Amino acid sequence: MSNIKDKFRIERDSMGEVKIPKDAMYGPQTQRAVNNFKISNLVMPKDFIISLLELKIAASKANFKLKLIGKKESEAIARSAEYLIKNFDQKNFPIDIFQTGSGTSTNMNVNEVIANTSKKIFKIKIHPNDDVNMSQSSNDVIPSAINHSAYKNSIIKLIPSLEDLSKEINSKSKKVKNIVKTGRTHLMDAMPITFDQELSSWKSQVDNNLSSLKSCLSRINKLPIGGTAVGTGINAHNLFSKEFIKAINKNSKLKYTEKLNKFEGLSSQDDIVLLSSHLKTIAVSMIKISNDLRWMNSGPGSGICDITLKSLQPGSSIMPGKVNPVIPEAAIMSCSQVIGNDTAITLCGQSGNFQLNVTLPVIAYNILESIDLISNTAQALGKKAISSFVINKKNIESSLNSNPILVTALNRIIGYEKGADIAKKAYKLGIPIIDVALQETDLTENELKKILDPLALTRGGIK
Repeated sequence: MSNIKDKFRIERDSMGEVKIPKDAMYGPQTQRAVNNFKISNLVMPKDFIISLLELKIAASKANFKLKLIGKKESEAIARSAEYLIKNFDQKNFPIDIFQTGSGTSTNMNVNEVIANTSKKIFKIKIHPNDDVNMSQSSNDVIPSAINHSAYKNSIIKLIPSLEDLSKEINSKSKKVKNIVKTGRTHLMDAMPITFDQELSSWKSQVDNNLSSLKSCLSRINKLPIGGTAVGTGINAHNLFSKEFIKAINKNSKLKYTEKLNKFEGLSSQDDIVLLSSHLKTIAVSMIKISNDLRWMNSGPGSGICDITLKSLQPGSSIMPGKVNPVIPEAAIMSCSQVIGNDTAITLCGQSGNFQLNVTLPVIAYNILESIDLISNTAQALGKKAISSFVINKKNIESSLNSNPILVTALNRIIGYEKGADIAKKAYKLGIPIIDVALQETDLTENELKKILDPLALTRGGIK
């Protein structure tokens, strides 16, 4: 039986001794958080930790430029953080997201791992608080990391995914141009519409959301770094923020700016609440599109069956041959999660008591999850549902020919009341509207064919 000393080491912090797994790269403050916060199995996302590591690199360079730290220590911090990014290991960052509301535990976790990496890998001793955390507080570095990671992921992943979805819809729209189908309102037969007109609505939703999202991001790339504990900048050089921004922008296509009012940057999360609200709107749009796809695909024998989605997997463990609209269903679930995340972020955004918001880890986790979900869902919808669905021409033609609502086109000639009588008769007898109209009006067959031409009816009002 191995000795307990072989498995653990003892370290000290300001509160005393702590027992830590011998091979752990973190230190006593991380271990205290691991011991205290056994709430869930959720940890801070990789993208957030990487953003925090990137902020530590920029901070070390800013501190060196301002002659607050030596070159050896500054380079050790930067090299260690770069090493941890390149060789990312989630085991180094084990703290539950339900922790201290400032994210201090996660900030110190990263500080300790950088310090230990410097000591073990690069043989340079640095202090997690005095060196790695120099000119910073959890209260300004965690909000900065939230904005940094959310902005980066929005630019690199979210916007390209939504642009791809818009392109997929547009490409499909061109392929189905002028194919007429029965329009539906209240899930009931309505006047005809073309497939490209229907898809143009989807594209417009995506494009409008993209425009709003891009506008919103002009607030997300502003970082409150340099505010330190309460927004006054205590313990930070008065040029630290400016040098930090220069450092993080160097050799990067992404450009950040300094949030001028640090008090707002620490005490509120309004910018992220705004971003989340846009993600919620995108989620609502994608649920709408997904439900349209599900309804149009319904059947094949007893549903609408305007289209057939590509078969991707068996749909039942007991019913052979059944195939389900799995991508739209997955999209609806993921987008519902985004809506739930927005509710959580909204509630957390209210918790900016005086000089600090105290729900930062949950905000970070949820906003990054929402960005990932929207990005991945957009890709799945575009590439695995919209691009590949097949139109069932026989079904849509049969539906069109038997649609009594086409009588609407005769309103200006025979009046609403007469039109309603003709529609009811066509419904009751189950025959095309043109056959009833021939019996009930003085219009000729050629006149009726011209007036009731489904494609012509999709091209606007009275000429």
